[in-house]
Amino acid sequence: MALPDPQPGLVISYSYLWHYEHNVGRDEGAKTRPCVIVLAIDRPDEGTIMVRVAPVTHSAPGTASSAVEIPSAVKRHLGLDGARSWVILDEVNEFAWPGFDLSPIPPSRDRFAYGFLPPRLFDRLMGKLLEVWTSGQGKFTPRD
Repeated sequence: MALPDPQPGLVISYSYLWHYEHNVGRDEGAKTRPCVIVLAIDRPDEGTIMVRVAPVTHSAPGTASSAVEIPSAVKRHLGLDGARSWVILDEVNEFAWPGFDLSPIPPSRDRFAYGFLPPRLFDRLMGKLLEVWTSGQGKFTPRD
């Protein structure tokens, strides 16, 4: 089982726990989905890498300012399905890498990442993420 290095922009297969699920007492995500690593902080004194991920969903966002649509060419490059998808930016999960909820991409048993978002798309995503979180709209769900 070769785990990828957790780097910003990497799209992983992860059991994401939505903030509303966390608020009603759930501690496990309902399904595994692609998620984008938006932050990875090495904490050598603790022997961990803390990672924050933003979920990818087929559901259109309530507000366009809180998401970035993934272009179809990027979805093809990553091996994702053809349906429209968005990276949701107003909530994230945080966990110590690799955590308990990293999942292999079917049918693989040892492939956990789809690949990287192109740099321009990732830069746009991070710019919007910064806007959302500095305006106080972000929700954080710890997973450890």
